[in-house]
Formats: sequence, structure tokens, C-alpha cells
Amino acid sequence: MQAFINLLRGSVCILIAGAFPERFLNLCSQRRVAFWHLEYLDANTLRLRVAKKDMELLAPIAQRTMCELTMERRSGVPFFLSRFRRRYALLLGFALSLAAVCVLSRFILTIEVSGNRRVSAAAIISELRRQGVTVGTYGPAVDERVVSHEVLMELRELSYLAINLHGTRAEVIVREKDPVPEIVDERTPANVISDATGIITHMEVLAGEAKFREGDTVLRGEVLISGVVDIKEPAYSADDLGVMLVHAQGNVYARTWRTLRATIPIQAGLKYYTGAETGRLSLTVLGRRINFYRNGSISFPQYDKISKSKTLTLPGGAVMPLSLNVETCRAYTTQPAFIDVEAAQQLLRARLDERLRAAIGDGQVLRADYTSAEQDGRLTVTLLAECREQIARVVPMAEP
Repeated sequence: MQAFINLLRGSVCILIAGAFPERFLNLCSQRRVAFWHLEYLDANTLRLRVAKKDMELLAPIAQRTMCELTMERRSGVPFFLSRFRRRYALLLGFALSLAAVCVLSRFILTIEVSGNRRVSAAAIISELRRQGVTVGTYGPAVDERVVSHEVLMELRELSYLAINLHGTRAEVIVREKDPVPEIVDERTPANVISDATGIITHMEVLAGEAKFREGDTVLRGEVLISGVVDIKEPAYSADDLGVMLVHAQGNVYARTWRTLRATIPIQAGLKYYTGAETGRLSLTVLGRRINFYRNGSISFPQYDKISKSKTLTLPGGAVMPLSLNVETCRAYTTQPAFIDVEAAQQLLRARLDERLRAAIGDGQVLRADYTSAEQDGRLTVTLLAECREQIARVVPMAEP
């Protein structure tokens, strides 16, 4: 601990040479001048270390005891800082650095969003920017309550939003609304129609009157369950009670056959890089882009642009609003070439499978057959699929 104190206040190593160096030490003790690391070099010479603040007291003592005082070396913080007394540019830079730290610590440099699942962080940050909260905003000028209220008014999917400022970091905590359950308006008369052509395999009527039975073939758009229900008359009654309009509901499963096609050109243009390229450098600071090039146009008729960005990241993982962007434009020409037919077929089959899954939803594919044909410079793949799917779709009745 004492060594650390001596480092902060500074110390000097001196040589004392004279006929009576002991008298020098006695006078130092009388005048309360602390010294340490005392070392006798010979009968008339000794070495010791004293504090910087006591140096002015040693010259009168040395003169009184007829000793010669020689300074060997100096150490400590005061002597280190004294080297920069005439380096005005360095002192100015140090002062500006302190001012920058004091000022920039009150601006928002990073925004972190947590608690969101369905609403993207980009959408939340974009709305905060519209309300004046973005990278580079002066933190004390932000009214967190007002901004939170305005963002909630714009993003209806959110039920709660809080902004907490921690120095240069803005922490945004959100809570999303629970999805509203689908409410079926059973007061509106409706029919259940067929959404595809097929053979009915299973039918469940929840409301309404069935128009088909299991095993029947139905066409797309036909009414499966009617919302017009005939009111049965009591036994031995000759009166016609008419019909009742209801909101028909039910589940109808059927075997369906779907035909899907996808095409691709057999001949395509392949890229060949010419070797010519150009690079552009830019810097993004607090969301503002600074370009280090004059002309932004590219002279190549065809080129690929490769962008790389390096963002400054602190050791703790915090991302700072400072990034270096490098854009490289590589020129190329195209030459016609024939595609790999087998690879193209596999690609088109995968695309057709995606379309089929999207069309049948939770249905089941019972069988799938693919055929390929080349005509007029194009490759066509056809998918004939047999499926089992839900074909019922509720449609409100047209007003008379």
C-alpha cells in the first residue's frame, strides 16, 4: 500500500556525499523529512529515497552539513505527467476526450428489444425512430411515457412497452397481445360448399342439412351442407311449416386429385467474371452514412455487388453504432449454356411439393406421380397427386 502511495505522490532517489553524512540524516529526522531505502555506499556516501514534496527541504540541510546532494532518478505519477506540460495538442486531445465521454454518455448509442415474438424487433425500432427515439438521440430529452403510449397506439399487436435508459443503452421491453380467437357468427345464414372436386370419405354435419352422403362424388363449388333446413311437420299434420335458415357447419373429408405444373427454361445464361472490379468504402456513424468516394455510379454494364460490414463491438458484447462498410463490384458477362436436366427436375419437384402442401393444408398425400417433358426450349414437370383432405368451406348465403 505504501508503495502505491509513493507512486502517486512521486519520489526521488538521491546521493549524499560529505564528511559527515550522518548529520544530514539527523537533521532530516529533526525536520520530519521521511526517507527510505537507505544504503551506505562507503564511509562518506549514502543513497536514499525521499518524497517529491520534501525535495525543497533537502538543499538547506545539505548546505548546513557541508554535503553534496546529487539527484539520480525520479519516479511516480507527477514526474510522468510533467512530461506533457508543453505538449498542447496532447492535452487538448485529452480534454476533448473527457468532454466527449461526458457528452456522449448522455446520447443513445444502442437499442435493445426484448419480449417480442411475433412482432419483429426491426418493426419496433422503426416505430421508435418515427417517435424520435433512435441512435444518436439525446437521452434526457426522451419522455419515455409519451413515446411508449404513441408506439402502442401504432403497433396494435403490443399490449405493453417500456423504455429504460441505462447510460448509452436504451432497453425496450415489450409484451404482445394474446391472439384474438376466431369468433363464428352463427346468426348469419351460411352454406358449406366443396372447395375441391373429389369423392367423400367422411362427413360430419354439425348444423344444417346434408346434401350428399359418404361415397358420393362432388364438384368444386357444390353445396355439401345447406343452411336451408326443412322444418318437419308433426305426425298426422297436413300443414307445411316451411324452412329455417341456419349457419351450416360441418367437416367433410374426401379423396381428391390435383394436377400441378412447373416449368423452367432449358437454356440459361451463366456468369463469367472478367476480372475487373472496383471497391467503395463508407463509414456509418450513429445511423448516418459517410462515403469516402466521389462518384457513386458503376461503369460496368453487369456486375455483382458484395457488401461487407464490420461493426465495432465492445468486449462485453455490446454493439456500438459505428461500422465500416466495404462494397466490391465485380464485372461479369453471360454466356448461354444448357442446364442440368436432372437437377432441374429435382428443383421443380421440390417446388411442386411445396405448392401441394400449401394447397391441402393438414391433408394427407396418398399418392404422387411425376412426369417430365421438354418442349419449345422449356422443361415442364407435372405432378398428379391423390390426396385426402378437408374440402368443406363455409360461405354466407347471398341476400335475396
